[in-house]
This record gives sequence, C-alpha cells and structure tokens, in this order.
Amino acid sequence: MNFFRKYSNQITGYIFITPAVLLISLFGIFPVFFGFYMSFHKWKVFKGRFLGFENYQRILGDISSFWIFVSGLLLLIFSYWIWSEYKDKIKNKIPLSIFSLLILFLGLFLINSSWAKMVSLGDDDFLYSIIYTFYYSFLTITSEVGFGLIIAFALYQKLKGKQFFQNILLLPYITPAVMGAAVFFIIFGKAENSLLNELIGLFGFDPQLWLFDKRPITEVLFGIKINGFLAGPSLALTSAIIYGIWSYTGYYAIILLAGLSIIPTDLYEAAKAEGASRWQTFIKITIPLLMPIIFFLLLTGFINTFQAFNHIYVMQTSSAGDTMDVVTVEIFDHFWDRVKFGYAAAEGVVLFILLNVLAISQFIFFRKRLNYD
Repeated sequence: MNFFRKYSNQITGYIFITPAVLLISLFGIFPVFFGFYMSFHKWKVFKGRFLGFENYQRILGDISSFWIFVSGLLLLIFSYWIWSEYKDKIKNKIPLSIFSLLILFLGLFLINSSWAKMVSLGDDDFLYSIIYTFYYSFLTITSEVGFGLIIAFALYQKLKGKQFFQNILLLPYITPAVMGAAVFFIIFGKAENSLLNELIGLFGFDPQLWLFDKRPITEVLFGIKINGFLAGPSLALTSAIIYGIWSYTGYYAIILLAGLSIIPTDLYEAAKAEGASRWQTFIKITIPLLMPIIFFLLLTGFINTFQAFNHIYVMQTSSAGDTMDVVTVEIFDHFWDRVKFGYAAAEGVVLFILLNVLAISQFIFFRKRLNYD
C-alpha cells in the first residue's frame, strides 16, 4: 500500500496514457517492424520462403553501395555540423574551413560513386523515384513555408475581413485530396482551350501539355536540354507540385499566424523606436522567434511530402512516363499491381532509412536557430 501511495501520481499518469500507447504501438510501431519482417521474404498474399537480403539486393543493386551513399549523406551533415559548431570558438578558421571542405567533398564523392553503381545494378525505377520525390518534397515544402510566412505576415497586419481570409485559407487543406486532384487534372488539361492554357494565353504564352508532358521544367522554360539531376522535375510533376503548394500553403499560414500572435508587441515597438525598418524587424525579430514553428513545419512537411500519394496517383498520366512516379507510387505499384508485398516492404524500409537521415540533417541545420524562450 505504501508503494501505491508513494507513486500514485505516476501510476495515474501511466493509466491515462496506456490507451494512447496501445493505439500507437498497434497502428504505428508494429506495422514498421512487421514491414521490416516482410521485406526478408518472398511475400505474395501469403508468406513465402525466406530471402534474406535478396529483395534489398534487387532494389539497390549493391547493398554496400547504399550504406556508402548513406554515409556520404551523413558526412555532408557532419561537415556542416563541424563548421557551425566551432567557427565561433576558434580564431584561425582556415584549418577548420579546409577540414570541413574535405569532409564535404568526400561526402559528395561517396554519394556520386555509390549512386552510379546502384543505378547501374539495381532497380533504376525505384532509385529514380527517390529523385522525383526529392524534387517534389523540396520544391513543395519550401514554397509552402515561404508563401505561408508571407501570407501570415500580411494577415498579421490590421486588415478588415481578416477572419474571412483565414477561413478561405483553410479550404484547400480540408478539401479531399482525390476531389481536389480531379479538379486540377481538368485545369491542367492538355487541350488548347483548357482553363490554364486559356489563362496563360492571355499573357502571350503558348499552350502546354502540363500533366501530359514529361520534358524537364528547365527545357520547357529555357529551351535547353540538361541531363541528370540539374534538369529538374518534369512539367507533369511540376503540375503536381503546384497542387501540393495550393493544398497546404493556407494551413501553414494559419499555423505561422498563430506563432506571430504570441510574439510580444513590445519588441516591434522598441525596434520601431530605434528606427528599424519593417524588413529589418521581419528578419531580425519575426524570423528568429518563429524558427521553432518553421522547424516543426519543415520537418513534418518533408516527411509528409515524402509520403505524398493520393493526388499524384490521381493526376499521373501515361504520357508523362515515369516522371511522376514518386517513391510512394512505386511502392504501391509493387504492392498492389504486381503483388510483391515483400519487395514493396523492402522499398518502404529504404525510404524509412532515408527519412531518418533527412530528419537528422534538419535538426543539425536548425538546432542553433531554435529559440524556445
């Protein structure tokens, strides 16, 4: 009885969180480990024979090259960490700069060499889908946070009808993804009289194929053919990126607006008294104090965009080839269309590893910019 009296508060707390722990364990943690278990088997509806790392070998071509690739990514993160950690602690920055650059170049070399080997030996469809996912994720989340910050800062001013605009901003976010994607599929139609082609025609631009065009965006905009990573996403994938920006920018703006509302107005008044311009207060006060929220949005946003599926699946076309096949679409294709459950699970594990590296990189980059006071 003395034990229960002594730890009554702790026991009560554990009792309250038990249902949440069970739900998260059953529907969150267990599927991860079960998917990892499936990835080692030839699994078609029912469990088949044990394959070991055969699925990973087929996906990556050479498993050791994948870990070299991950090591290269971690070296890039370490290069930035070593520079940001010690640049203000030592007077002579030249040795530190040289050391950081050496690590940076070593990481880039490992990434380039290991990636080339994986593409030549492994499942190039899946590996290229990682690149398409990176295009989608980076362009979408940076645009969403950037536009969301601008909109939030505009709504933070004394405007009439602010509540109306806040409600409008949430409409894209609460719109079902399949319905919104279907509407965008019509808007981004290839016909010359489609809504978007009619709109750009008013500004003197030629009609585009949009979701049916697999040309890189650099070729569409500048008329030059660039091969490799620098070519950018296809016009079809860019159209899906525009949908993603439309869908989440308003939600991010509302979150950032809530963050702006808790910044003490005394800071702005003091800055104004010192003669600071609006731009200076935005850079020196608003951005630093919003950094914890920006970090949260970027971290969760990158993870969510790497898992984007519904609208891309609805908007993809055969004319665009595989340029819209992001990782989730590729995994779904093996899981559902080809009934390769074990193979799809192995692809999911690879994605899980890359997402963790991404989360580490974002924490390292933002850790000194976070201000929770």
